[in-house]
Amino acid sequence: MGVLDIVPAGVLTGENVRKLFNYAKEHKFAIPAINVTSSSTANAVLEAARDIKAPIILQVSQGGSAFFAGKGLANDKQQASILGAVAAAHHIRTVAKAYGVPVVLHSDHCAEKLLPWFDGMLAADEAYFKEHQEPLFSSHMLDLSEEPKEKNIATCVEYFKRMAPLGIWLEMEIGITGGEEDGVDNTGVDNAALYTQPEDVYEVYKALNPISPNFSIAAAFGNVHGVYKPGNVKLQPQLLGKHQAYTSQKLGGEPAQPLYLVFHGGSGSTKEEIQTAVENGVVKMNVDTDTQFTYLTGVRDYVLKKKDYLMSQVGNPEGADKPNKKFYDPRVWIREGEKTMAARVKEACQDLGNVDRL
Repeated sequence: MGVLDIVPAGVLTGENVRKLFNYAKEHKFAIPAINVTSSSTANAVLEAARDIKAPIILQVSQGGSAFFAGKGLANDKQQASILGAVAAAHHIRTVAKAYGVPVVLHSDHCAEKLLPWFDGMLAADEAYFKEHQEPLFSSHMLDLSEEPKEKNIATCVEYFKRMAPLGIWLEMEIGITGGEEDGVDNTGVDNAALYTQPEDVYEVYKALNPISPNFSIAAAFGNVHGVYKPGNVKLQPQLLGKHQAYTSQKLGGEPAQPLYLVFHGGSGSTKEEIQTAVENGVVKMNVDTDTQFTYLTGVRDYVLKKKDYLMSQVGNPEGADKPNKKFYDPRVWIREGEKTMAARVKEACQDLGNVDRL
């Protein structure tokens, strides 16, 4: 039995998201969540998933959403980020079924200062629900890890009570992911904050589970956004097993892995670290830095290889009167970026055991 025997192709919501994550947990694999900033990057991710017969998670960040809408738009009240997230969601919904894979449509880190963006997406979910009986997005993330623990959990509870009736999955973070991403800079945080305690994870579970079981926890185990030299980041994915064991014990010993866990800062991790995380109940791993770079490599290598055909509209090594349109057409060089990005998405899926799962 494969994933398509339990959930349909296209964007999943409600119980179908949980069915997918349960299947991943049961079969010991995880699904990469790839940040997309344009229809081009979204299509590349969907193409990769189709080719290797895998479910996939596409996610938009606050900055990526603004880019999707257009950098020429004002964003002083998060209006461009809201508009871009909604536009990305509609694009992905429009094409996802054609690729024949189940898709979780997610929004990434939302710190307290970005809550107007979250509110705008949630309003779009509610409007979509009225018309289609399901939300626009599959899931949203609240990242209030920089706030006091009590405020973090209380705010998640408040939003989750609004989200759960719509069938929206909640991802929350407790403990801080280091490094810098999308304007959120945690490079100077205390190292101890990079490792979440089991008691804190159980406190989140205890607060959210009575509302709905459809939530996941990004518990920090030394994670850092970006790619760093080997040895500079001390990941301890075995700590995730302790979180599962502690919560399971509090629940009477069953189930053995009650938590849906998320791996942030996945770019640059070793295959061993990834495998340990998956064995301990990670169902989603974020990948952004690596896919950004590989999208560039396709464009970069094409430009370097075809440089003499890209210096003017007419005239190249084949003749002074030879036209160059077929070389500088954006559809040509953007496609090269899509190819290399798709290859990296396939690699991420392979690392997580997410191949031939349909």
